Amino acid sequence: MIKTVGVAGLGLIGGSMAKAIHQYTDCTLLGYNRSGAVLSRALDEGVIDGVLTEERLAECDLVIIALYPEATVEYVTRHRDQFRKGGVVMDCGGVKGVVCNPLREVVRDAGFRFVGGHPMAGIERSGYANAFPELFQGASLILTPYPGTPQSCLDDIRALAEKLGFGHLQLSTPEEHDHIIAYTSQLAHVVSCAYVGSPSAPSFHGFSAGSFKDMTRVAKLNEDMWTELFLENQDALVREIDTLVEELAAFAYTIRRGDRERLRDMLRHAREIKEAIDKDC
Repeated sequence: MIKTVGVAGLGLIGGSMAKAIHQYTDCTLLGYNRSGAVLSRALDEGVIDGVLTEERLAECDLVIIALYPEATVEYVTRHRDQFRKGGVVMDCGGVKGVVCNPLREVVRDAGFRFVGGHPMAGIERSGYANAFPELFQGASLILTPYPGTPQSCLDDIRALAEKLGFGHLQLSTPEEHDHIIAYTSQLAHVVSCAYVGSPSAPSFHGFSAGSFKDMTRVAKLNEDMWTELFLENQDALVREIDTLVEELAAFAYTIRRGDRERLRDMLRHAREIKEAIDKDC
């Protein structure tokens, strides 16, 4: 049972985790953030009960690390001897291979369990000021545990996730996660950024509707974080970009030729795929 939780990193995801834990559970909550101003605000608001110092890591049944992937590996490596023996450490990064693979040896005999995690939730704004406890309502939490991770460990995470509002817990491997997330998340951000890069973008006023807003929403991103995520999953992401370029080229060729029947077939095929996807959502 998870009674004391530490959250390292109080940005949008970590801050929302902290606020959700504060609001929906009776856990004791400790927090860490490199910005003293953010840490002071979380304390002043009563969101966290204390500061997650090196000395207090051993008090935590669960430590949630909401840092960038490289910083996560560094944090776990640096504190490997300070986490509670028998406790659980879970990250929240958007890529899993670059986190889980190097940490496998680091945590092997350290006495705690490490579970890769990825909350599938977010908004187009970042930082603790934009964090809110309802962020995870109905969202999916992906876990990439190492083989041999005790079921009781996953059950404890599941129980906490349900309290925080997550609607689904999905088990995966780091490799499968990174392959799929390149399509479902990272490609969408690349497309949105490329879309607003058109010279036509500044002229949208009075000519846009919901589709424009949908296509451009995630271009309002944290460029530091997404640069790291893209480059740390570059092989899978580039494959998806290349596939998309081929699809776009086929549409351009068909439209340029004025091939009405072929275009109708392509559009119908896309609609049918979308309808099938919606049934599984």
